[in-house]
Amino acid sequence: MIRIDKNESPYRALTEDEIAKLAVDTHFNQYAEDEYLELQKSYAKYNNLDPELISFANGSDEWIQKAMIVLGDGPALVLDPDFVMYEEYAKQFNRPLTKLNCLEDWTFDYEEVYKKIIELRPSVFIFSQPNNPFGTLHPSEFIQAAAELMKKVNGYFIIDEAYGEFIEDEVTYPEGDHVIRLRTLSKVYGLAGLRVGVATSTEKTMALLNSIAHPYPLNTFSLNVANYLLNQTERLDQFIELNRVLSKKLFKIFKEEVGDVISILDSSTNFVFTYGDKAAELGAYVVERGFLPRMYPESENPALRAAVRYSIATDDQLNELKAILKDWRQTQ
Repeated sequence: MIRIDKNESPYRALTEDEIAKLAVDTHFNQYAEDEYLELQKSYAKYNNLDPELISFANGSDEWIQKAMIVLGDGPALVLDPDFVMYEEYAKQFNRPLTKLNCLEDWTFDYEEVYKKIIELRPSVFIFSQPNNPFGTLHPSEFIQAAAELMKKVNGYFIIDEAYGEFIEDEVTYPEGDHVIRLRTLSKVYGLAGLRVGVATSTEKTMALLNSIAHPYPLNTFSLNVANYLLNQTERLDQFIELNRVLSKKLFKIFKEEVGDVISILDSSTNFVFTYGDKAAELGAYVVERGFLPRMYPESENPALRAAVRYSIATDDQLNELKAILKDWRQTQ
């Protein structure tokens, strides 16, 4: 079964020889010393950030969990649907949670979001940009306005940019002690299994998040692989572009082969979101032929239960998927 349900990169960014050498050169019998600081420097340089304001943890999940632990005592506000772990980590620490459901056209009522911020005064408002599972972008006007409101109610505004590198237009985000940005090396960097999550904010807020940090937040091998990759800048640029090209190809395949009978949202990510009367039927057809997309049988939303999300795959696998879609289309 070819898994296209977790939005991972289908390729590894490094060769087997490079990985083997890194493994041999990693002194995993010893605790990490300077490796963490080196990764701070290399990640900051590649992304034009201040290394002093960057910290790493075991995936973005750990940052979300930390946020639910230390960022105030008030409720959390999330959009629905969005990344499921926002809700799960809020539940772990009995933090009250309010979900704002999407509209029938899979967009959100931003005026309602503003009202809820004023009414609830949440300690945390967290959302993914682009949205997961839709793949769509929230408008910059909403992000600026919501950030200003969260500052007024003394809450934290967390932008989860797991797929941020797939946004090709220049993006600017609000700043301040109340703004936290999360990123990951799991998607476009191809390091999902190494669990490298990134957080950045002001010095004051990073100190608060790191007040419950582990002594060694990442294992030495993950630190060394990530640091090595980030210092191969030209090659990393090419690898990121490869993932973007595959994303465009995936979207084009769905639009051209089944776009006349399946509804497909625009995507700024490495996946496509399909819905409508025939989406589940196509999803089942794809599963029968060896590909496993993401389905939502557990959702409380009946429309989402009928939706299917497809992640990128290798170039050859996408060609195979294209043939499957073409065969299905001929049966309609």
